[in-house]
Amino acid sequence: MVDDEIMNIELLKAYLDQKYAVISAINGKEALELVDSEKPDVILLDVMMPELNGYQVCEILKGNPETQFTPVIMVTALSGRDDWIAGINAGADEFLTKPVNKMELLTRINSLLKLKNMHYDLLAERDKLNLQNKIRSVLTQIIPVLLKTLPGEQKSIVIHQMIDMVVEAILENADSENENMSYECIGDVCCQIINQLGAEFKSEMLASENTIFTIQGNVCPWGKEEAQLNPILCTLSRGIFSRILDIYGQDMEVDVLETIGNGDKQCIFQLNKIDY
Repeated sequence: MVDDEIMNIELLKAYLDQKYAVISAINGKEALELVDSEKPDVILLDVMMPELNGYQVCEILKGNPETQFTPVIMVTALSGRDDWIAGINAGADEFLTKPVNKMELLTRINSLLKLKNMHYDLLAERDKLNLQNKIRSVLTQIIPVLLKTLPGEQKSIVIHQMIDMVVEAILENADSENENMSYECIGDVCCQIINQLGAEFKSEMLASENTIFTIQGNVCPWGKEEAQLNPILCTLSRGIFSRILDIYGQDMEVDVLETIGNGDKQCIFQLNKIDY
């Protein structure tokens, strides 16, 4: 029996080794330990395994928040209706019947990997929208009310604090490799960050002696109505760009030409060299 299991494992490895990195286990307990340490993208489980069978292992994996979305393919010599129902109840994503066909195996794995990537893309998009909604809620509802009650000298302090909070929240998911960003790319970085708030800004590099970039867009990060009710939000946009330039060590300043909050059709900012 053990020899048959090893032969089945070696056959599947032979099918997969040319395209994937394969890690194998000879029983259910070892399989769970390897899943925990290796974090595989797809898991193939033989129904008939010692210690814990495939159904039991699958049920444990699908009950764990860290592995519940990892695709599981049940490999079985059984083809009865009750066996398939048992696999479905355990949470299996696909089934293969022995003897396993190589082309069918590769096709199923490829399909499951695509679905897994789509799932995580959706989760990333959800997290991005949650971030946008969280920041917008603070800036469009709380800040304008707060600023009305503050004396003039304190308003600037609050604005700068909010800018730092917004930029830091967004940069938590930014690429750390961009810490030494060259000025040729800084306009794109500014757009990538402000666009995480829901804007649609793009950057254009200019040949002007002083103006290096223009950043423009017709979708406000704060929402058109909110920005027009509270033009101070446009000051926050300018401050975010200035803070980004400071973080990445760019010797530039930001000028505001047009803003949707002030009734213009679009927002236009310029990134200019600082003259000393």
